[in-house]
Amino acid sequence: MHTADPLPAPPSRASTSPLPAGTRLSHAQSDNTLRAGWPVMQQLRPHLAGADDFVTRVRRMQADGYRLLVAWRGEQALALAGYRLQFNLVCGQFLYVDDLVTLDDLRGEGWGARLIAALQPIAAQEGCAHFVLDTHIDNTAAQRFYARQGLANRAIRFSRA
Repeated sequence: MHTADPLPAPPSRASTSPLPAGTRLSHAQSDNTLRAGWPVMQQLRPHLAGADDFVTRVRRMQADGYRLLVAWRGEQALALAGYRLQFNLVCGQFLYVDDLVTLDDLRGEGWGARLIAALQPIAAQEGCAHFVLDTHIDNTAAQRFYARQGLANRAIRFSRA
């Protein structure tokens, strides 16, 4: 499923809540901070061979503008959003979210909503007209979550393995 919504998306209640004490949002840039994000990303992308494979792939994707925004408590990654700026004929300039995941035991605490909310001003600052992400057609929990964040299902993607 493909979601493309004009900016700004209506904020959810969770997205407007402040960060809990001792936490922060920042981009993972060094190999060490990327590796620290691996336990979170592994939940979303278990097919990757490990932390080194993850870092190698991120470095390759960074050539296309990929960035990884991470929610941290100290040095522990709690949730992350991998995204890039793109342009096409359908949306013009848009922010595309490749990856959005929270540690399983922290789901429901608002981290995904906070990350989506943090990406909104980045998208607006970059002149993006839309905020786009995909989710698997069977992932109804994620679809409900995205709807609560003000995103709408506006397209269906076809693919072949």
